[in-house]
Amino acid sequence: MAKSSTHVPGVIAAALVVFTFSGVSQAEQTAEQRWACTHDAFQFCSSEIPDVDRITVCMIKNLKNLSPLCRAQFK
Repeated sequence: MAKSSTHVPGVIAAALVVFTFSGVSQAEQTAEQRWACTHDAFQFCSSEIPDVDRITVCMIKNLKNLSPLCRAQFK
């Protein structure tokens, strides 16, 4: 059971690493970009994790509610 509970943060982190910022390739994403949206992903789209496509759609739907740092990643 401990293994699955420690696995969840890894899945979430992986989803956020793969998370696409409006055309920015995975290789171009920076730790700062991932950091900027992690809190917002948990706050607005936690039910969509780990499905990257659903996270992306959710974040775009919540664009007006995202923190300024995260919102800037979608421009």
